[in-house]
Amino acid sequence: MAQPNSKGILSGIKVLEFASVLAGPGVGAALAELGASVVKVENLSTKGDTTRSWKLQTEDQNNDISAYFSCANWGKRSLAIDLKKPKALDLIYQIVAKTDIVIASYKPGDAEKLKVDYTSLKALHPSLIYAHLTGYGLGNDRAGYDAILQAEAGFTFINGEPGSKPIKMPVALIDILAGHQMKEAILLALLKKERTGAGNYVEVSLFRSALSSLANQATNWLVANTIPQASGSDHPNIVPYGTLFYTSDQKPIVLAVGTDKQFKSLCEILDIEHIATDEHFSDNPSRVKHRSALNEILKGQIAKVKRDDLLHRLHRQKVPAGGVFNMQEVFEQHEAQSMLITAKDKAGKTLKGVSSLAFRIKDESFGIEPVRPPHFGEHSIEILKEFTHLTDQQIETLLNTQTIYDRNFTETDGLY
Repeated sequence: MAQPNSKGILSGIKVLEFASVLAGPGVGAALAELGASVVKVENLSTKGDTTRSWKLQTEDQNNDISAYFSCANWGKRSLAIDLKKPKALDLIYQIVAKTDIVIASYKPGDAEKLKVDYTSLKALHPSLIYAHLTGYGLGNDRAGYDAILQAEAGFTFINGEPGSKPIKMPVALIDILAGHQMKEAILLALLKKERTGAGNYVEVSLFRSALSSLANQATNWLVANTIPQASGSDHPNIVPYGTLFYTSDQKPIVLAVGTDKQFKSLCEILDIEHIATDEHFSDNPSRVKHRSALNEILKGQIAKVKRDDLLHRLHRQKVPAGGVFNMQEVFEQHEAQSMLITAKDKAGKTLKGVSSLAFRIKDESFGIEPVRPPHFGEHSIEILKEFTHLTDQQIETLLNTQTIYDRNFTETDGLY
């Protein structure tokens, strides 16, 4: 694999990633897309990041770049190493000495056992930034799993239709939220390092990230003393907002009417102008109080119109509304095209992904051309040659003793 593009804003920044699954790797992928050189350390004894094997039935079972793995590992190089082997830790220490940022997702205490904790690594590199992701914080050694965090942070309880059983959201939302928190912390630490030269230790927990993202649902309890309940797509504070309706061609749409002016326009489009001045519906508090009655009226009117026709009229009159799209329809939208990233593997097959960067900065080249996700141990020899002074013979010894693994190496051919 070619070295990372040098045009990104983080060009020259070197990152060592001791993380798996989604939250930590997602941070590494974002830094890589900004131009950083990211080395993903993968456990040789367990064949690397567990998401390499998290596959749909439709995927190639012989390819270790699964759809799940690829969502958070673009732009990296893979170092497959067994940290429990005698020589392995010294190799990691040599890499750390030339590294700017470490991303770790160890349970509290585990990094210390492996001797890759902040205190140990700071001794090698005083200006190191060490970003540590935990499940519940440093005082709780429970492993963090998104499904559990969704449940314990209240998301699962309030998700679902009224009267239905609680339901988990279909993406690992807490992992994603924690990843955003960690990116912010790392960038602030980089800013401090730029100003003072000092490194830093930052810790982000999945649990705190979840709580900070509850927004109005948290304050509905803390301020209004009301325990939020499952309400389907409906918004507890605004009507009609989030509610799904079906058009005459049986296609679902969602409305997000946040102002009285928008509600009046909606009523005009649906030929029910008199509803906008009805005392039961004329302002948002009244609409919240009479939610069921209003939704029934809207349901009947929307069912008379085809989806595309209705959405066109709503968009033209600046009434917030959208279709409920499947994933194919999502990426057929014009606005989605700029978020797609593509690269070819060695066989010429095109791999697709979604950019980690949802922002744009005028007149600045912050991102780089994407590099496909790595195969397990694809760059072990390349990385050791870059970061250490090992001879070819020493590297072959490491390979033959299964201290490291490189998928391009064979004993008969020697180093490539």
